[in-house]
Amino acid sequence: MRAKVSGIFPRQSEYRRSAWPAHSGNASRDMPGGRSIFHITSYSMKDRDKEVSQFLVERHFREMLKKDRKIHSAFLTAHSGRLGIHLDLAQGTTGGEPASLHQPYYIASVGKLFTSVLVAILSERGLLSYEDPAALYLDDEVTKGLHVCKGTDYSHDIRIRHLLNHTSGLHDYFEDRPAHGKRMIDLLLEEPSRFWTPRETVSWSKNNLKSHFPPGKGFHYSDTGYHILGLIIEKVTSKPFHEALSSHIFRPLGMAHSYLLQHSEPEIRSDCRVAGVYVGETDVVNFVSLSIDYAGGGIVSTSDDLLKFMESLVHHRIIRKDTFDGMKDWARFFPGIDYGYGLMSIRTVPFFMPRKYNAWGNAGSVGSFMFYHPVLDLYLIGTLNRFRYHRKAFRLMLKCIDIFSKAGHSS
Repeated sequence: MRAKVSGIFPRQSEYRRSAWPAHSGNASRDMPGGRSIFHITSYSMKDRDKEVSQFLVERHFREMLKKDRKIHSAFLTAHSGRLGIHLDLAQGTTGGEPASLHQPYYIASVGKLFTSVLVAILSERGLLSYEDPAALYLDDEVTKGLHVCKGTDYSHDIRIRHLLNHTSGLHDYFEDRPAHGKRMIDLLLEEPSRFWTPRETVSWSKNNLKSHFPPGKGFHYSDTGYHILGLIIEKVTSKPFHEALSSHIFRPLGMAHSYLLQHSEPEIRSDCRVAGVYVGETDVVNFVSLSIDYAGGGIVSTSDDLLKFMESLVHHRIIRKDTFDGMKDWARFFPGIDYGYGLMSIRTVPFFMPRKYNAWGNAGSVGSFMFYHPVLDLYLIGTLNRFRYHRKAFRLMLKCIDIFSKAGHSS
């Protein structure tokens, strides 16, 4: 599911340094409807700043949820080795059960970064190239009429790199409106027990939607394109996409609670049910129709597992540094946001986006986010579990950066 991020950036804000009791060691506390854990080792004025920053982030998180009753559950993890902080927050309920810090949740388009890393792994092993035509790995059933724009068929001109950074010109099955008939989101809600295969989804897109421009001539976010990437990965690995995820990413990184929704199961089943995801007042997380997200964002994970994944990228354990740098083939998404190979980059825009917010990662339409701030060595991971809440999630994340930046200046 796509995350549109226009209009997300907050004004500069100030806060008063609130007093917070001094202590050392690890601590946790229960809050109304939630739980938090924060870690501090020894106590000093710098540690006091760390504690104050964590307290302010937690207070902002709790107050945001208190004001917005449409959010049924939410999760936030903030981790920085440089600042010496680790904050885990969970609040709300699922099916009457209180949110847990280790609860699995649906990550939506954050999963595109997993798909792109899978492609990068296969590229490192010489099994494909970003410059390869996508049609090289697809059969005629998929390729025929895939990309027709203004009477010209560009289906054989799409390169793998075009799919990764949304410059293929392909339609987007999730957001684009068909000329006739119902939108895909309406079909998902009206037919919750329908299982969508990636081929069925691509076929629906070809039959109902129009392409936008020739490959490489613009930017148009396309979940359809990531379905094509999933099919390419299956062809190259000779495995279903969910098995490729498990064998190349989940198992090597010890992500035992992560899996592809409606396609597989986690290595270790959580004691907690998957957090609810709401469209209006309907919890859709158990809808079979969410099988449609596939390689574009169908992963269920936990904050702990997602932190493992991000640390493996930052420290170049899952792919080499030069490989990761090659994924930064940026296309303009929105003002202040560029898109690479499964990567969003928050960049500096004079008079609009200060340098202090520069970070990279990805986000989903349900308010999910997974970003790394290099200057602060800060990982921000979480979700609001509500469709169309991507803007609010971005504001939360940028507020966290704002607060932790002040602690970073004092350390």
